Amino acid sequence: MKKRLPVPVTFLTLLVLTLTFHHLSFAQTIPTDPAVISAGEALFNGNCKSCHRVKQKLVGPALAGVETRVPSIEWIYGWVRNPAKVIASGDAYAVKIYEEYNKSQMTAFTSYTDEQILSILAYVKAEAEKPDAPAPGTTTTAEGGGQAGVPAGYLNAILIGMIVILVLLLIILTLIINALKKYLDQKDLAEEDKELVHSKYTLGSVFRSPGFVFLIVFLVASITFKNVIDGLYSIGVQQNYQPKQPIAFSHKIHAGQYEIECNYCHTGALKGKQANIPSANICMNCHTQIQQGTNTGTGEIAKIYAAIGYDPTTGSYTGKQKPIEWVRIHNLPDLAYFNHAQHANVGGIQCQTCHGPIQEMEVVKQYSLLTMGWCIDCHRKTDVNTKGNAYYDKLLELHNSKKAMKVEDIGGLECAKCHY
Repeated sequence: MKKRLPVPVTFLTLLVLTLTFHHLSFAQTIPTDPAVISAGEALFNGNCKSCHRVKQKLVGPALAGVETRVPSIEWIYGWVRNPAKVIASGDAYAVKIYEEYNKSQMTAFTSYTDEQILSILAYVKAEAEKPDAPAPGTTTTAEGGGQAGVPAGYLNAILIGMIVILVLLLIILTLIINALKKYLDQKDLAEEDKELVHSKYTLGSVFRSPGFVFLIVFLVASITFKNVIDGLYSIGVQQNYQPKQPIAFSHKIHAGQYEIECNYCHTGALKGKQANIPSANICMNCHTQIQQGTNTGTGEIAKIYAAIGYDPTTGSYTGKQKPIEWVRIHNLPDLAYFNHAQHANVGGIQCQTCHGPIQEMEVVKQYSLLTMGWCIDCHRKTDVNTKGNAYYDKLLELHNSKKAMKVEDIGGLECAKCHY
């Protein structure tokens, strides 16, 4: 006759086995396929990166190891799609996070599928397992211990040195000429040779000579002509235009240091003609929680609070709002049509291609020319990505070429594309 285990022991064993199996199944659910991780990276950068990092706390908690902190994978599905519902249900972990982060509620991503959420988790786990990057300030030297390239200071020193050498050579030549004159004076020279040695060249005679007059007229005419042409070509060109804004917003801090995706603030760039100037409520997604140091309602942040009617001391809105009078920087003439979505979404063009290293700018300026010639040159050089897009299949057959199609090959130089 088999001996039965006591009921408490049997229950405890089953509970341990259940929890162990649940934990293992949860950990194994996260995919490791590179394609899934890549898709998760795109979703993370486009929607999560503005508030979260993998290994460090930002507006929200660090996501590394999230799979070990939450109750289950189904819990993550519910949290991502509707965090308010999870908090309202009284879930202990959800309430804890809600209280810890100043009662700030995460944005709900109602359209995300289970597969998309899993791909984000796959990317987070893959990033968490990577070794940490070198500490800031660590420099990498070229092979052999020397630095790659020549510092700009050295180049300036070389140029100055060359100029000094040229001046010294002129002085030496002058001394040699004078020494030769004195030496020839001691010789018994013919009258013609003496006149040649002692011939005097004054500044007045040089300035009145036909050759010098022609040279000066030619230089003045050339410089004047060049300035006139440059002036004509620069009409309507606002390159390097860098106006002072009513609020000292730093792209270097937001897009550079904190790596906030451009499209998080400029929401229209992927779906419309205009990239749009972000509204103040987008700023408040972060600045209702970031309230340390100078972000307590003073300085530049106070101007945003005043614009949207927010009282940082009570954490409530007063209802008194006023617009922020931003100064527009990039402005095409009315005769030209440009669509951001066509370039950023369909064409896959990075913001920096036209706007320059925006992540390094304290004050934004117009980086590119934005002229007709500049656009045409881009259309002649840019390849069209035809992979996975059946729209281009017929065009590829008609071109019957192994070379990549350029934008000009699909009508990118037609007048009606931009002027109609």
